[in-house]
Amino acid sequence: MSEKFWLVVQYPLKSAKGSQRDHWLREKVMEYLELSLSDADLGHVDGFDMGTCISDPKKYALNIFCVVTEEERGIALVKRVIKESRLDYTRIKMATMPYGKEETYTLKYAYKKGVTDFSL
Repeated sequence: MSEKFWLVVQYPLKSAKGSQRDHWLREKVMEYLELSLSDADLGHVDGFDMGTCISDPKKYALNIFCVVTEEERGIALVKRVIKESRLDYTRIKMATMPYGKEETYTLKYAYKKGVTDFSL
């Protein structure tokens, strides 16, 4: 299977610029995920964006983008790394989309039950 997927990890923010802790969190999550994804030969971190949500200008988010080669294993690895590293696992949403296709992201994990919506 050579199909790749975008996998985005999203943290809610209180402001468009984020706090000092939000910036620390971004650095740590990107560092840990890059190491873990490459060690598992599953993909890499492709960057981030931080600020106003496209879908709702009154909401703010930190999005960390990864490219993974196996969707389910990638999701499981990212969840495990964030949880074991204590990087605010209880606040994340994760979504995927086929790589190289203009589609919308599909929510794959949310920090609380009943959450069904996902947008950048």
